[in-house]
Amino acid sequence: MKTDDPPRVGRLLREWRQRRKLSQLDLALRADTSTRHLSCVETGRARPSREMVLRLADHLDVPLRDRNGLLLAAGYAPAYRESPLGSERMAMARAALRTMLLRHEPHPAAAVDGMWNIVDHNRAMSVLLGFVPPRLTESGGNVMRLILHPEGLAPRCLNFAEVRAHALGRLRHQAAATGRRDLRDLYEEVSAYPPPPGLDPAPGPVDPTGIAVPLRIRTPYGDMSFFSMIATFGAPADVTLSELAVEAFFPMDEETAARLRAFASASGTGEGDGSGSGPGAGDGDEPGARDGTGS
Repeated sequence: MKTDDPPRVGRLLREWRQRRKLSQLDLALRADTSTRHLSCVETGRARPSREMVLRLADHLDVPLRDRNGLLLAAGYAPAYRESPLGSERMAMARAALRTMLLRHEPHPAAAVDGMWNIVDHNRAMSVLLGFVPPRLTESGGNVMRLILHPEGLAPRCLNFAEVRAHALGRLRHQAAATGRRDLRDLYEEVSAYPPPPGLDPAPGPVDPTGIAVPLRIRTPYGDMSFFSMIATFGAPADVTLSELAVEAFFPMDEETAARLRAFASASGTGEGDGSGSGPGAGDGDEPGARDGTGS
């Protein structure tokens, strides 16, 4: 680093401001400070207080993990803990995840971390994961790899080009919004996967009559069509909690709903009764444990 480079916290704050496409005046007005002081912070002529770092990070919508990084760069201790999901501190969060997953049966649902790694799922997810090679579901698997890998869901996806475009767009946006190198690396990896033989990766026109981009998949139980919703924890104060999400899949049509009910009946999967034995079920079980139902 050149001696005339601004301190790291100033450069990081400037990068976040530019990533959010804000001028110094815009950010100064939002954070109730002066443009001159903000300029001095970014160029290293002034050292921001701990409160100022957190205030700027809040108005820049910086993820909790990176807020800790900003504090460390400014010479302060991190403000947010990063608790292992299996720790006692996270017991209530694990219970909440398990409740959501089980109550969503007979429909598939999975809990994922900030890198799209599956940390828990209900038994209905075996509708989607049951025919995927075990090496792709080791340690739970990664949603982006499962969707786009030529040995994953891709060969059975009936609208692969549409799903691929949506998944890559989502991942690209997330990587740009957070600036995370690991997400950019994941994007570079999965975007380079070759399409399954005979499948065109170029998306066609968007269906103007649809309500969402569907996932149409060929399963051993018949063709199924899903849309999904993503739920996150409100007002998280822990890095791990802030990066967790639940992706819940819903049937796009009555045929899919009927096939899911038939699968649940045949496999003994409870319909929202909390009786599932999927990963993480039961008191004290670690999330992400596998139940041997095809995943």
